[in-house]
Formats: sequence, C-alpha cells, structure tokens
Amino acid sequence: MIDLGHLKGRQIAVMGLARSGLTAARALKAAGAILLAWDDGAAGQKAAVAAGIDLTNLHDTDFAGIDALVLSPGIPHTYPTPNPIAAKARAAGIPIISDIELLRQARPDATYVGITGTNGKSTTTSLVAHIIAGTGRPTQVGGNLGIPALSFEPLGTDGIYVLEMSSYQLEITPSLGFDAAVLLNITPDHLDRHGGMGGYIAAKKLIFQKGMATGDQVAVIGIDDPHCAQMALELDAEFPGQVIRISAEGPVSGGIGVQNGVLVDDRDGDQHPITDLRTLPALPGRHNWQNATAAYALARAVGINHADILDGLRTFPGLAHRQSLVDTIKGVRFINDSKATNADAAAKALACYSPIYWILGGKAKETGLDGLDEFMPAVAHAFLIGDATDAFSRWLLARGVAHTRCSTMDVAVRAAFARAKSEGRDHPVVLLSPACASFDQYPNFEVRGDDFAAQVRALPHRETV
Repeated sequence: MIDLGHLKGRQIAVMGLARSGLTAARALKAAGAILLAWDDGAAGQKAAVAAGIDLTNLHDTDFAGIDALVLSPGIPHTYPTPNPIAAKARAAGIPIISDIELLRQARPDATYVGITGTNGKSTTTSLVAHIIAGTGRPTQVGGNLGIPALSFEPLGTDGIYVLEMSSYQLEITPSLGFDAAVLLNITPDHLDRHGGMGGYIAAKKLIFQKGMATGDQVAVIGIDDPHCAQMALELDAEFPGQVIRISAEGPVSGGIGVQNGVLVDDRDGDQHPITDLRTLPALPGRHNWQNATAAYALARAVGINHADILDGLRTFPGLAHRQSLVDTIKGVRFINDSKATNADAAAKALACYSPIYWILGGKAKETGLDGLDEFMPAVAHAFLIGDATDAFSRWLLARGVAHTRCSTMDVAVRAAFARAKSEGRDHPVVLLSPACASFDQYPNFEVRGDDFAAQVRALPHRETV
C-alpha cells in the first residue's frame, strides 16, 4: 500500500467505497489522516465496516475544515446531475480528487506513463507494462485497469507507474502530469457524463496536462480520427514537450505509422521498419496495430531499446476479455470480446472474423449499433441478450441480419454453437462482442466474459480440437 504519511492529521473525506475508494480509505486511515468515509449503497457500507473503516454520513457533515474530497470516478460531479456530496464539496471550495491524485502526490519521483482513448486503452496499457517489466525495471500497472492505484508498491526514481486513465479519472487528477502519455482515439462515449462531445474531448485532452511533471514530457496521439487529428494541431502550438503522431492507416511523416502491416518509425525522417505486426498472434487486426504503435512510442519515450520492445511485442499474451480465444470445439472458435462495451469497440472484432455467430446486447450506449453496417455481411447469425434486445432486434431486422432473441448468456452460447455446427461453414467463430455495457445483467464486463467462458466449457458433448 502507498504511504500517505504526508496527509497525517489532515481531514480527508472519501465518497464511494467500492474497490478504489475503499483502498483510499484504508491508506488514509493507516497514514493517520482524519478520515470521513461514506457510501450511499449498502454494499459499500458493509465492505467498509468489514475493513474496519468507520462511516461518517457526509450528507449530514459540516464540510468546514475538510481539506479534500476523494471521489470514486463513477460518481458524477458535474453532468448529468452532480452527486449531492460532490456538489456540497464544490460549493465549499473543497478540491475534488481521485485516488490517483493521492498516488502522484505521495510518489513524485517515479516515472509516470499514461494511456487513454475511447477504445484500446486497456490493451495498450497492458502491452506497455509488459514491455517495460520485461526489462527488469520496477513497474506497476493499474488505474482504470486492474488494481487500485493506492495498492501499488511504492516506486522511486527507477520505477515506472503505467496508468490507464478514464475520462472520469482525468477530470479529478489535476496534479498528475505524465512523463509520457498517449491519446489513442476519440469516438462518442460517456457523453451524458461530460455534457456532450466537447466536454468529453476536453476531458481526454487532460492526459497531456503539465501537473507535477518536472522534466520534458512526451505526448503521443493517434491521428486516425478527426477529433484527435485536430487535437494534434493544437498540441503543436500548446504542448511544451515533444508531440509524436501515430497511425495504423499508413506511415506518418515525423511520427510512427504502419505500412503494409509493418510498423515504421519516421521520427528521424528515415522511415525505419521495426517489425511486421501481422506476425503478432495476440494483437490481431488493424486496431491492434494502433495499440502496438502507441506502446512502441511510449516505451521508446521512457528509454526502452528496440530489442526489448520487439521481445515484448512478440511475447505479449493478450488482454483478457479482449478478443481472447476461449476454446475451439468441433472446429468452432469461441472468442471472448466482452470488453467491447460500445459499437466502435465491437467493430474492431467484427472486422477480424468471418463467418461470425455474434452474441451481443446488454445496456446499450447512446450510439447503439451506429457504424456497424459495413460488418454485417460477415455475420451469419446474431444472438441477442439483455436490455438492448428490442432495439437491437429492430436494427438487425432493418439490415436483413438473421437473429435470435436469447435473453441470457447460457441460451445464446448453446444456440450459437448449435447453429455454427449445423451450417457447416468454414472457420466459424462464435464471438461475444456485446457493443453494450454489462450492468443490466452483470456487475462488470469481466464477470460477463467469465460467464461466456464458463458457458463454453459447459457445452454438452464437447470434443476440443
């Protein structure tokens, strides 16, 4: 656990006692801070009591004298309606911060590498951490991915924290200041939490803020979407450090791109070919080419040499719940892409396979299935689960895509397997790529993906080949 001893005797409120909030409360208590912890939900309150954390109802608390409010990222503080505790703190002029802000203040001498984007950030975060850890350099990885930041091991000047950052976290981590950071892409997502597209773009741009960074910063930015391409121009004028453009769509003059599947480094103007990305089994598809270019750029920015980067790219095992192969049964491949929680993420998987027996649905995002029309010829049959069933059924019907209403994962897996076997097409894939959040039926996408894998393992008369 990170030592927050610099906050001893300070009065700190914590709102939201799920994984990151509870860890923050425990770290603050251990440091001798005056802790006021609260969660509006019974589950959070129960977890706090079990952890020995005293509860203080912040709704009834006078905020005079409170130094900061540590807010769990999932709790809104501006749009669509601020949580009453967040509104109370703001009215009192109290800083609203994240647990990652506490990490940055406590471990200022370490190197910080940040990754954000609408899609691809978890794969890129894991890949960067895998490359750096493979060199033996002390590395901790987390943030929006994996373990809470205050559960990290304390690192010094030789250590690197690799942090996946959501737009929610970026808004409440003002001191962060990454030594090297990437914005992969921007497509519409979480618009209700940011008051529209402009607010979402502004939140993502915070990955490049100065914060507590003291040395030269490196900003890596994907230019394959118009929002990021425009932001790259703004960074040229505003950013005090080096700006590196990356693209999966072609070579980049003065940057890093991909030409005919080969990663090409043109930062020195010599278009140096690095590696053929098509040979990397854990990074299939053009979207993963962008992830690989980002990881290469970030690793180079923190001093990792070419040989170690190539070794890391080749040995990367892939990310759980992101196009991970669960099994192959009687010639049918089962691919878990549960992390595809919006249409744009699902498009990345749909582009990689054919024929597809597609399991989709859940709690739909604002954009629904917009932008997926071009991939429908590869879909042999769709299997709908969750709250989005009616809306998605209408969308598929309008495009002539055969589909079955299955309601739950177990029914969908059995139906998809039966149809894939009976139709006898070459190289069939049962693909869970929901294009939806999981919260209608599951607590998170990980549990949803685990259920998919469990249902595959439970298939009757399975003969793995």
